[in-house]
Amino acid sequence: MSEVHTRGAGMPFGDLLGIELLIREKTRVVGRMTVRPELCTSGNICHGGAYMAFADSLGAIGGFLNLPDGARTTTLESKTNFLGAAPEGATILGEATPLHVGRRSSVWQTRITNEAGKLLALVTQTQLTIAD
Repeated sequence: MSEVHTRGAGMPFGDLLGIELLIREKTRVVGRMTVRPELCTSGNICHGGAYMAFADSLGAIGGFLNLPDGARTTTLESKTNFLGAAPEGATILGEATPLHVGRRSSVWQTRITNEAGKLLALVTQTQLTIAD
């Protein structure tokens, strides 16, 4: 799949973050994001909330791709382990994969790495399935 912004996924906040989707499949969602000054905290490093929002966006897309017709999803719970810093200007990669896909929820794990493959954050989130 060629690069697309999250605009095609109906996620304006993802566009604000600058997330580019590289792979969008039921069992794997991969994206990248450049650490811009607006996404940084002191010391010009990526803010933890930006890591979390990046991962949440990827996991939500995965959850959405696994929904039955007519259903929608929302994040029910999220946990982040911060393991490393990404400096301003760096490109970070996120890969979300399902740990569980059920009728009422799905659980996604997102690994955020730098371009060299060093693990920077590990996020686990639960997506609630809402039947309309």
